[in-house]
Amino acid sequence: MSDASRAPFDAAELVKTLPNKPGVYRMLDAAGTVLYVGKARNLKKRVGSYFQRPAEHPKTQAMLAHVNSVEITVTHNETEALLLENNLIKSLRPRYNITLRDDKSYPYIVVVMEHEFPRLAFYRGTRRERGRYFGPYPSASSARETLHLMQKIFPVRQCEDAFYRNRSRPCLQYQIKRCTAPCVGLVSKETYLEDVRHATLFLEGKNTQVVDALVARMEQAAAQLQYEQAARYRDQIASLKRILDKQYMSGEGGDLDIIAGVVKQGIGCVQVFYVRGGRNLGNKTFFPKSAAAAEAHEILAAFIPQYYLGDAAHGQASREVPAQILLNHEVEDVELLTEALTQQAQRKIQIVRPERGGKVRWVELAQANAQHAIDTFLVGKATTLARFDALQEVLQLDSVPQRLECFDISHTMGEATVASCVVFDTQGPAKADYRRFNIKDITPGDDYAAMRQALLRRYTRLQQEEGKLPDILFIDGGKGQLTQAEQVLAELQVEGVILIGIAKGVDRKPGMETLFLSGQERPLILPPDSPALLLVQQIRDEAHRFAISGHRQRRAKARTTSVLEGIKGLGAKRRHLLLKQFGGLQELTRAGVEDLTRVHGISVELAQRIYDVLHSN
Repeated sequence: MSDASRAPFDAAELVKTLPNKPGVYRMLDAAGTVLYVGKARNLKKRVGSYFQRPAEHPKTQAMLAHVNSVEITVTHNETEALLLENNLIKSLRPRYNITLRDDKSYPYIVVVMEHEFPRLAFYRGTRRERGRYFGPYPSASSARETLHLMQKIFPVRQCEDAFYRNRSRPCLQYQIKRCTAPCVGLVSKETYLEDVRHATLFLEGKNTQVVDALVARMEQAAAQLQYEQAARYRDQIASLKRILDKQYMSGEGGDLDIIAGVVKQGIGCVQVFYVRGGRNLGNKTFFPKSAAAAEAHEILAAFIPQYYLGDAAHGQASREVPAQILLNHEVEDVELLTEALTQQAQRKIQIVRPERGGKVRWVELAQANAQHAIDTFLVGKATTLARFDALQEVLQLDSVPQRLECFDISHTMGEATVASCVVFDTQGPAKADYRRFNIKDITPGDDYAAMRQALLRRYTRLQQEEGKLPDILFIDGGKGQLTQAEQVLAELQVEGVILIGIAKGVDRKPGMETLFLSGQERPLILPPDSPALLLVQQIRDEAHRFAISGHRQRRAKARTTSVLEGIKGLGAKRRHLLLKQFGGLQELTRAGVEDLTRVHGISVELAQRIYDVLHSN
């Protein structure tokens, strides 16, 4: 409404021209950059309040010092103003607004029903595939964990259709009792669809029905003397009850989100817990930008519309809104927020701050988690968290990765090959989770085969023992090693793990690494001072160190171990006696079977084994 090139900014004249109507205002600097976007029930009163009295907050004072013009957009009502404000904040990302780095897409679990034998699958993005969707989940790891738990109770296939159609024999999932192998006809359609129905009821939160049905089937099988089948139902019931004990926050059902905002030492944090069908799906932590000078209720007021409302102008879908949203603080314009979310969801939405009952404890839990997240940030881990945060931005992830793993191979001319797996979380190295693999039965020096063996052993065991999968898996090597990792994860049906190969530069100098992302043609090259690259280098170097130390230990052990030690039936006393009577290993190798039998305690059979070992090469 004013142009700095024509006249100086006159706030008093500006306010005179503003209407007494709802709308959105944008404050701009001399270069035309939007500094702040706000909504108003009355534009004249709201914008005028900035210039009629000195600002209380230092952030507002700093912003007003740079304001050179103000633009407005009049709307029909406050709800329309709220929606427009949300879209402008997301598209313009003004410096002085509290902004949320929102998810680009949300993880779901989908039951694909269009097949003769439906499958369960992890899904992210716009709901284009036909099927029933459950979620959204707070993170890919929580969705994968739920899938893994369900596979243990309801052996419904989770493999891709291309993998399913080309099977001639059962895969590993059948062997570890995570699937009934419909691909090769080892289960009837009726039995399989019954498992699918129970899995769907579980995702809907109708667990009492699932347990009752399994109990009835168990009793029926026992009455028909089908004890093995009855035992299977018994184990399903026990596993289901254990999961329900862990995941239920209350005896009540329903869908709700629990949101707590906390500000401490200039750090603002929002914690969101997700409850669907009465079942706790997990939680997620957000650190909104420009929240340092804000209070907790202000952060919540800015967070809620950005989090739930989409941006149609930029193709951003709206987030699914639960029936109830619980807050730890009262927020301004709660009626307006409720109306906007109700219009979007096309059903009644409640936004409340509970004051009594079990829901108060839920809010207290979310608030305690937010406080803990800030404390963690403030106690010396800021550098690591900043690097994880930078890695999220570089890879354009929907949330900060929580668990990284990296593999490396070490050997000397193919001798004593060792693979290492190191694990990092947001606190740094998680050394209790480190693993080494002594590689056997491969062609010496074949790094591809070594990498494949290590990955197979690692992730087969994680599948069997319900271990945690990484959000990102780094492979020390280029496209060849990355291909091995892709093949292994596809074979084991591990989904949702981001694969990245780390290739050294031409001069093999730190800072010159090239990152190969699975599924992308173009490699990623980061600046040498990038915090994300420093994190990648850190985990790669740690994997390298751990692999080398393991290789050296294995090589030293091999070189100090006598070939006689591996012979069955030849203990330490007999080894000592043999070497003493023959005068050493060199003379012992020249002895025949009959010569060996002359030593006390050496039978013909044992002598033959000793001879075979000494002359095997």
